[in-house]
Amino acid sequence: MYIKRYLFKTLLEHLDSQEITIVVGPRQVGKTTLLLKLKEYLEKKGEKTLFLNYDLDKDRPFFSSQIALVNKIKLFFGNQKGFVFLDEIQRKENAGLFLKGLYDMNLPYKFIVTGSGSLELKEKIHESLPGRKRLFYLRSVSFWEFLNFKTNYQFEQKKREFLKIEKILAKEILNEYLMFGGYPKVILAETLKEKQIIINDIFQSFLEKDISLLLQVEKTESLSKLARLIAHQQGQLINYSELASNVGISQPTVKKFLWYLEKTFILARVYPFSKKRKEIVKAPVVYFQDLGMANFLRGQFGLSINQINNAGLLFQNFIYQLLEEKIENTIWSLNYWRSKDGAEVDFVIDKGSTSLPVEVKYSESSDSKIPRGLSSFIKKYQPERVFVVNLNIENQLFKNSTEINFLPYYQIDKIFEN
Repeated sequence: MYIKRYLFKTLLEHLDSQEITIVVGPRQVGKTTLLLKLKEYLEKKGEKTLFLNYDLDKDRPFFSSQIALVNKIKLFFGNQKGFVFLDEIQRKENAGLFLKGLYDMNLPYKFIVTGSGSLELKEKIHESLPGRKRLFYLRSVSFWEFLNFKTNYQFEQKKREFLKIEKILAKEILNEYLMFGGYPKVILAETLKEKQIIINDIFQSFLEKDISLLLQVEKTESLSKLARLIAHQQGQLINYSELASNVGISQPTVKKFLWYLEKTFILARVYPFSKKRKEIVKAPVVYFQDLGMANFLRGQFGLSINQINNAGLLFQNFIYQLLEEKIENTIWSLNYWRSKDGAEVDFVIDKGSTSLPVEVKYSESSDSKIPRGLSSFIKKYQPERVFVVNLNIENQLFKNSTEINFLPYYQIDKIFEN
């Protein structure tokens, strides 16, 4: 069963561009499946396609040189237009230079490429392919994609109305997403045991392939332990010294490992918003790119939402994902705010000239009380608008000239209006 991905339409629009289309993202989020759907779409239109996967022994010889690959393509297409799919290109040494050589041949072929590790396909390709490529990031299945799938695409055009009206079913769907996350194979698995086996396999594959092979990191046990410790500090300030002591590695190694985890799409660091004195200006907080992986690393994958003691932080991580999706491909940044006297706001969307503070409350009560941290932020910065994102409260208050908006998570788009 196929889960529709929003990126499919965006990739279709880029197929007419001569630029190389490069899809990057975490392991097992469906990049190969997405390429095969594109291939199927093109073939139905009568277009010529060729699909090669570097991981397959039968295909790997054609990646040995540009000439070997071009000879293979010409065998299928001649000098006619065609679409060439290259899967798992991050395994190829000097992948950026390899693709640059293909592009500079001025061939009549469109190349669509995928890779799991961003160190090769994000950093180095920027150096090798300026003006020759466009990168697209495929995340694990988003909440909106998950909702569409769970409701058999019946409410694609009225998702928010569904969540507002079908409160019991909406809560079940949200809780399932909070607990299991968005890896496609995890979503499609029918039993809890299957889901547990799959999420474990994804993490082990990440350690063995992305970390051990691609990044040449030998001490994967230390990195694994660090990832599990970080999972217990979801949404909280990171203390590098404490982590180094607990894992038994140096602070520089902790920072290097966190960088690896970030660049391979396991987690993301959010840095402080600070434009005044007496505010936290250095320490980041950490969120996970997939909630199921976060729960797996915490040892609570498969528990019900009522059995865990950090449901609020899990929901906060969920809101991070929704906000990050909205500001992707913009110049805005997503930060947090914390004063040295302990007042804090979960997120601040920094738009340069303006800032939008967002506090997260995992609450179903009708209480529209203004959180202390938000009151402190209002006093210091006098923002025009602030937001409290929660489960189902929708309300508006004013504090002096500041508009305080209480929004259910499914109305988060309203933050970006105007």
